[in-house]
Amino acid sequence: MNVCKCYIFQIKNRIAIITIKQIAALAGVSAGTVDRIIHNRGQVAQETVDKVNAIIEEHGYKRNILASNLALNRKFRFAVFLPHYENLEYWRSQIEGIMEAEEEYSKFGIMLDYFFYDFNAASFKEAIKEVIEYECDALLFAPIFYEESVRFLKEFEKKNVPVVMIDSDIKSSDHAYVGQDAFQSGYLAGRLISFAEKNERQVLIFKIAREIESTSVYLQRINGFYSYFKDHQELTNFKFSEITIKDSGIDQMNVEMFSGINSIFVPNSRAYIVAQFLEENNIKGLRVIGYDLLNENIDYLNKGTIDFLINQRPERQGYLGINYLYKKLVLQEETDHTQYIPLEIIVKENYFPLRK
Repeated sequence: MNVCKCYIFQIKNRIAIITIKQIAALAGVSAGTVDRIIHNRGQVAQETVDKVNAIIEEHGYKRNILASNLALNRKFRFAVFLPHYENLEYWRSQIEGIMEAEEEYSKFGIMLDYFFYDFNAASFKEAIKEVIEYECDALLFAPIFYEESVRFLKEFEKKNVPVVMIDSDIKSSDHAYVGQDAFQSGYLAGRLISFAEKNERQVLIFKIAREIESTSVYLQRINGFYSYFKDHQELTNFKFSEITIKDSGIDQMNVEMFSGINSIFVPNSRAYIVAQFLEENNIKGLRVIGYDLLNENIDYLNKGTIDFLINQRPERQGYLGINYLYKKLVLQEETDHTQYIPLEIIVKENYFPLRK
């Protein structure tokens, strides 16, 4: 099969197509000679090389990589390595964004294979073995367990393929990242808490944790929150306390925990657990700030029990993660190594316009 190799060049601000055959005609050589020069293969007289390169330079072309890939019917296999999402709305949103990108880019040879792990280190380590053995062209990865993820990436780097992380970032890594700036999101939460009128404010950081909350995202949010008040020394009327309970542990909560409290910061997506307890015990007048547009969070936002939700667009993270790998491998384009998702402040008055 004869494949037409095409190149793009610009003439007076318009885009046109030039083929190897046309470049060869202008240079007075064969198409095979032009192809060898472009791909630096074989022996070609320097005079001919200079002549062809001068024509290429004059037309300012760049290779139509996408057309070449399609002509060669090339396939790109991406490994997607994420937590199980069936009962977790946040991660289901990530998968929806990934699947949207998969559908959009499948016509360009993109194929995805999924590897999932439970929210415990043992399951994560087991899944790592499968990912390491899998032959792929790129990896999209959520490094939930920090120390284990660092070790995994060090081993995976031997494959020498692009890696993009979503949701959580490992700062010491050279890999790409799409997601929130966790520290900045905590800093933002601090600013929202500071919008208070009373002279004395008792702030409770309510940590509803599972094993993974030793991860960097969780800790960066809390550090960012405290940093806001360190940077604003004039806010001397704020006092802080912390409580930690296990995931979904509403039975571990009691009314005394909220005695004298004015504001509550929940540094993950489980603000609805606190809101449910406040509602059931008729505790009112507390400002509650949490994360993510989970249905349960939205219910309590609309009721007024939760005041602010910081939305990090998980579906957008998933989509942009695949988009990054598509540009990197299929188009061979350079794109921003770090893509922070804008942090949206959601209150009940502005939620509905955001709904799909």
